[in-house]
Amino acid sequence: MKPPEDFTQIVNKKRYSTKTAILLAGDDFWDGHNYERRGTNTFLYRTKNGAYFWVGLTQWQGDQDELVPVDVDQAYQMYERLKEKRVPVHEAFPDIVIEDA
Repeated sequence: MKPPEDFTQIVNKKRYSTKTAILLAGDDFWDGHNYERRGTNTFLYRTKNGAYFWVGLTQWQGDQDELVPVDVDQAYQMYERLKEKRVPVHEAFPDIVIEDA
């Protein structure tokens, strides 16, 4: 599945929208035939105000697509796990300091 162009949801009196947020990473990957992985895909976003959320899309009957707000630490862990990075880490997380090991 491709990232959703316009997926909007209100959570705790805050509007999250893929239309106005920055796509940071996803687990989609074109294998020459399709983007789907196990019938689901996950995409991580950051809003213009610096809030993070992920969207989960599903093709499974009975399951629903979902949008889940996460804090910066959860978002960073997800960013590291998702294979298809859309922006470099310093753009995705401008307030995090990356140190040499």
